[in-house]
Formats: sequence, C-alpha cells, structure tokens
Amino acid sequence: MSLIPDSVAQGLKILFIGYNPSLTSGEVGHNYAGKNNRFWKLLHDAGLTERKMSPTEDRNLIAIGYGFTNIVARPTRRADEITKLEYAEGRVLLAQKLQRYRPQVACFVGKGVYEQYTRQKDIPWGTQPQATVEGVVDFVAPSSSGLVRMPYPEILHIYQELKKLIE
Repeated sequence: MSLIPDSVAQGLKILFIGYNPSLTSGEVGHNYAGKNNRFWKLLHDAGLTERKMSPTEDRNLIAIGYGFTNIVARPTRRADEITKLEYAEGRVLLAQKLQRYRPQVACFVGKGVYEQYTRQKDIPWGTQPQATVEGVVDFVAPSSSGLVRMPYPEILHIYQELKKLIE
C-alpha cells in the first residue's frame, strides 16, 4: 500500500480535501477508488465533469482546475482509525497547502474533515461564513462514501451548489 500523491497546482478552481485515502485507494494509488464511493458519479451528475470519470483519471482533472489532497495521507479502512497526532500534523500541512496554492474553493469532502481542520462543531453545508485562508472559499460537502445515510438527491444538491460557486 502506498501514499497517494497530492494533485495540486496554482490556479485551481477546486481543491477537494478528503479525510484520508481508503484502503482500496491506497492499493490502486488513486483518489475515491472504493467501489461504493459515489464521488465520480456526484461530480458528473452535478455538472462538474462532462462525463463520469474513473478514479484512475484523478490526476488528469488538474487540467480542468480540480486538485486533490487529504488531511491525513495514511490509508485506513475507516476515518475513526486516524490518530489525534495525524490530524494535528495534517492540519498544519493542509493550512500550508492552502496558503501556498490558494485554490478558488477548498472543498472539504465530509463535515468531519472540516471539523478536524478547524476544530469547530455545528458546521453548515456549503460555503462557510469565515474563510480559513484569505481569498479561498471554504465549502463543506457531504462525504461521497457509500456509508453516508443522507439521500443521494440531497448530497447532489450540495455538489450542484459547488458547481454554481465556480461559474
């Protein structure tokens, strides 16, 4: 199992930020590769990509302004396996990445990711009232994991709001 390299650059429209890679993603070396993960379907259904992409195309999306990183690099089966120390180190590294690359939108894929990053609770979906990095919009979207119990149409609506934000 290997770490998945970040896919980041200056001038991104969206930097997607996950908890950490799944074991499947770690095995294949690509983001959101779990068979029950709906990330790629959501991007397409929300109009963020012209077609449904596959996880192996993740690094190609940098060409259309989408990048990928995680708050923790180590692959795990579940997010609750991430240690407090890993989150603490990840917060610092993520803040540095956002300062350096300054994407138009930092999209946190899961409320828990944003909660871990900001150490805030009661986070609303969508655009956050206070940016953590000046000039970068913080946007919180539901996790795309198949374990999420929120109905797909509600999740999709939030991703459609992300699409509107970058237009």
